[in-house]
Amino acid sequence: MRHNLTAAPAAEGGSPYDRLRALGIELPPVPPPVANFVTHVREGNLLFLSGQGPMQGDGFEHHGRVGDDVTVEQAYAHARITGLNLLAVMQEALGSLDKVRRVVKLLGMVNAVPHFTQHPQVINGCSDLFLDVFGETKGRHARSAVGMGSLPNQITVEIEAVVAVED
Repeated sequence: MRHNLTAAPAAEGGSPYDRLRALGIELPPVPPPVANFVTHVREGNLLFLSGQGPMQGDGFEHHGRVGDDVTVEQAYAHARITGLNLLAVMQEALGSLDKVRRVVKLLGMVNAVPHFTQHPQVINGCSDLFLDVFGETKGRHARSAVGMGSLPNQITVEIEAVVAVED
């Protein structure tokens, strides 16, 4: 079930940039890695994106544990912010989101209390965004959504992605 935090998904036509404009979205700057790794690695026609978290364009980062001091709705919004950061990395890596052939796989990690069970609903924040930006054909993806006892800097969510690209 989609949360009503975005506009309805765009029609299949149009570029990712047209869809971003229609949603009123401007991509944030790419957040720098927090440790000894790079934001992405391209191997052939696959782009592997390192885990990103819910850092807003102004540098504010969302912290907390879902099911404790963070609600499912807040965490959904944090997963959407994380998706925007992944889009920014794709843009930087490829030079254009038009080179995305398909979002292949997401791994969504939720910093949650042990009894929490709504991990998929949280990570939908990113999945819904990718469907809005890339459409059904390019944006529909395989996915895992799991709970973690903690995440770096106690961020609420972390999401990594694998994307098929074309030149």
